[in-house]
Amino acid sequence: MRVIGIDPGTHRLGWGVVDRSGSRLSCVAWGVITAGDGELADRLVVIDRELGVVIAAHAPDVSAVEGIFFAKDAQSACKLGHARGVALLRLRSAGMAVHEYAPARVKRTVVGSGRADKLQVALLVANLLRLPDPPPSDAADALAIAVTHLASAGFEEALARASRRG
Repeated sequence: MRVIGIDPGTHRLGWGVVDRSGSRLSCVAWGVITAGDGELADRLVVIDRELGVVIAAHAPDVSAVEGIFFAKDAQSACKLGHARGVALLRLRSAGMAVHEYAPARVKRTVVGSGRADKLQVALLVANLLRLPDPPPSDAADALAIAVTHLASAGFEEALARASRRG
């Protein structure tokens, strides 16, 4: 199974593609779409276009996106919602199922603590996926989101196997 993880942002959108074969995880690719500092509508166009290129290049089977969280600044949260919306639309238009995971769940899955900081996530993602160096935080978060989905999907598959036996 190949998963693309998305860490939405209106200036920088992190993405990471992870494969699972049996219990082995491997990083296919990761990156950051830099949308610049222009008007919001122009940045959303960049995100849409560049995410389409990433999807075409890596052909993921399924997608996982960081879920909505509550921010202190309502305007920033609203703008982030626009970036999430563009990503969700692009992923679904590519025919993928879209799964959403709360930031605390992603941190718990990868680090073991829902309060882990960005450096901890990046270091553990690099270790888990056997990367030579930690990726930038936006890409590390996206890889962590993909890993969270694979862990969740693996758990659900194990439950289904157990229920068929019982």
